[in-house]
Order: sequence, then C-alpha cells, then structure tokens
Amino acid sequence: MRFHNSSADLFVPDGLDVPAALARTTHLAIAAHQDDIEIMAYHGIAQCFGRRDRWFTGVVATNGAGSPRTGIYGGYTDADMQNVRLMEQRKAAYVGEYACQVQLGFTSAQVKDAKEAALVEDLEEILRAAQPEFVYLHNLADKHDTHVAVALRSIAALRAVRREVHPKKVYGCEVWRDLDWLVDEDKQVLPASERSNIAAALVGVFDSQVSGGKRYDLATAGRRLAHATYNAAHATDEESALTFAMDLTPLVEDPDLPVFDYVGAFIDRFRADVERRVRAAGADIRVPEPLSA
Repeated sequence: MRFHNSSADLFVPDGLDVPAALARTTHLAIAAHQDDIEIMAYHGIAQCFGRRDRWFTGVVATNGAGSPRTGIYGGYTDADMQNVRLMEQRKAAYVGEYACQVQLGFTSAQVKDAKEAALVEDLEEILRAAQPEFVYLHNLADKHDTHVAVALRSIAALRAVRREVHPKKVYGCEVWRDLDWLVDEDKQVLPASERSNIAAALVGVFDSQVSGGKRYDLATAGRRLAHATYNAAHATDEESALTFAMDLTPLVEDPDLPVFDYVGAFIDRFRADVERRVRAAGADIRVPEPLSA
C-alpha cells in the first residue's frame, strides 16, 4: 500500500502479506497515538483474540513525537522516541494477535489541520482494503485536541467510502475523557472482562509512557473496574471490566448530519437527565420559614 508518508509502518505479526492481512479484518481501530488503541478498543481486541474468524487491525495516525520522557528515556532525541513508540506499538500488536498494525506517521499539527487531506486519503485506502464490520474511534467529547481531530478525519474517511464500506457499528471510545456521564440510553456498553492478563500486557508494553510517569496501566484497569461496578445502581455486577462508547454510526450513515449538533445532543440529554432528577428530588419546593419563638 502507498501512503503519504515514507515513514509509514505496516506490521503483520503472523507474517501474512499486507493485502491479505487487511482483508481479513473484522474489527478496526483508528487512534491518534501509540497506546490509545489498547486503552480505548480493548473490547475489539478481546473479541478477536485467539479467533480465526475475527481479526483486529489497529491504525495509529501520529508519529509519537513530543512524548514526555524521563528515566532511561531522558536523553532520547525526538527521533529516538519516535522509534521507541513505533516498536512499542508493534509489540502490542504481537501480544494482541492483531491482523495488522498500521502507523501512518503524521505530526499532530498535520492531523489537526482541517485543510490537510492526506490523513483522510490514507484512511480511505485502509478502509477499502479492510472492509471492517466494527470501527473504534476516539469519542467526540474527548478533551485531547489531537484525539478529536483524528476522530473527525476518520469520520470524513468513513463518509467518503460509505458506498463501499458498511460497518455495522462505529464506536466513539474513551481515553482522555470518560463517558460515564452519558445517560444510560446513550451508552454503548462494551465488556472488557475477558483475559485481564492480556489487557494488562497490552498497556504495559508501552514502557516509555508507564515508566515515564504516566501509569496508564493502573488507570486503565481502574477505570474499567469502576465502570463495571458503578454502571448499574440496582443490580449486581455482571462484568469485572467495562468500557463505554458513544454511537457514531449515524454520522457515517448520514453525511449531512452536522457533527457538533449530533454530539451536542448527548450533552443536552445529560443536562435534561440531571435537571429531571434534581427537580424530582424537590429542588423547587420552598421550605417554610421557622415560626418565631
């Protein structure tokens, strides 16, 4: 495959040729940075692990430049860190038995430039080759600007190929903002209980981040556990780990649907739910003044 960046990296853990590796894909994640996939799309990885009828492919948009570095990585140049991050992502693909791992090598500035078409074009090519049934993106309420930008470029690519590629579901997933605030009817609840050892290993291989002062391994496991426990107030836990997502499928199926109007509706429903509960609990009832002695 020909991508815009000569530094783009394609890795197939089991050695199959790239076209065949991509063609077997059923679950596809498109993320901004190395290790985002393993945090946000473990549901898809677990769905495919050890199977031969389901295959997970990961796509990372950026090159890993600008990563914070301490300890053994403290003296690394930006070029050194890019190579470290690339190899860590390859390790995760091997551990998770991915069909294919693609790293496109864009800078964050390129990704965030709405006028830059290169990323969208590369994603279109991948989508046509992979024909995924399920797609995992960053959610549109994420607080990381690069994440939101990659999600928007991904939606643009999905819209461009919608007559050729027909995913059953497009999920907007958690990394830099939890989605536990979504009203229950809007939550896409994705079980993440299976193979907790693999889940831990997938985040743990990104040593440059974990030992560099960001305990994504502990935080990711803790978030999933908290979601499983706090998801239902009046029922016992059915899963030991959950992730939440927003359904982005309508944005792909209807290219005329305004993106902010769609994501804003999630926020409006959350606000309405909070207002209903507060008012129902008596927020507008006036308490009479106590009688004078």
